[in-house]
Amino acid sequence: MGESRQELLAWLNGLLQLNITKVEQCGTGAAYCQIYDSIFLDIPMSRVKFNANSEYQYLENFKILSNCFRKHHVDRPLTVEQLTKCKMQDNLEFLQWTKRYWDQYYPGGDYDALARRKGTGPGAAPSAAAPAATPTSARTSTSANTGARRPGPVGSAAGAAGAAPRTASRQTGAGGPASTALQQKNAELMETVQGLERERDFYFSKLRDIELLIQQAMENDPALEEEEGGLLKQIQTILYSTEEGFEIPVDAETEAERDFEKEGAGEEETF
Repeated sequence: MGESRQELLAWLNGLLQLNITKVEQCGTGAAYCQIYDSIFLDIPMSRVKFNANSEYQYLENFKILSNCFRKHHVDRPLTVEQLTKCKMQDNLEFLQWTKRYWDQYYPGGDYDALARRKGTGPGAAPSAAAPAATPTSARTSTSANTGARRPGPVGSAAGAAGAAPRTASRQTGAGGPASTALQQKNAELMETVQGLERERDFYFSKLRDIELLIQQAMENDPALEEEEGGLLKQIQTILYSTEEGFEIPVDAETEAERDFEKEGAGEEETF
């Protein structure tokens, strides 16, 4: 029988030095990423968004987790669509399975959760994070009473975590906190833009492949181009249709023509 919600949350908060109060909050994917980082120690924690507040950002976290599962051959399907809805039952079942996996494969020793995510716990978790603490103790028993990893006494790590904001504030003057917040927001927006650009390029390449296939089919059978109601002509109509007022940017149009010329030159060399 799996652990209860309270036992799982106590273990999770002890391991990751967070203050998650509901299992549903795991649906952002951030906590899951760091649990598996405590096992494999190779998840890019700097890319994990602990302050995620939209489903798009949740999906970014689960992409990182999915890559980890593929790399380490974790035999468990990721039901991302259900988990990102932040429903209690779906996340409880996955967290229970994750706890069993952790019990089996955790390498032992201390895991410094704050250091791995570079101290971004306070204010960055789905709810307020726990106070900073030293690395957690060695792996404890998996029984109900000792399922959570207890943090050590507050020490030098807490002092370092507390000193960093004060140092930054002195360096940046009175506007230090505001400036830091703006820089963090700017970094988040840059990540979002980069993600959107990757998705744009991915779908554009798919559409381009479809376009080339249609052109090749019509070249092989010119009669297809005469069929106005044919399937290929209908697909072409969708591909080339534009909304009212839309114009292809000059740069994009020039680049498309350049790509077309390169493809033509490549075909001439082949034949």
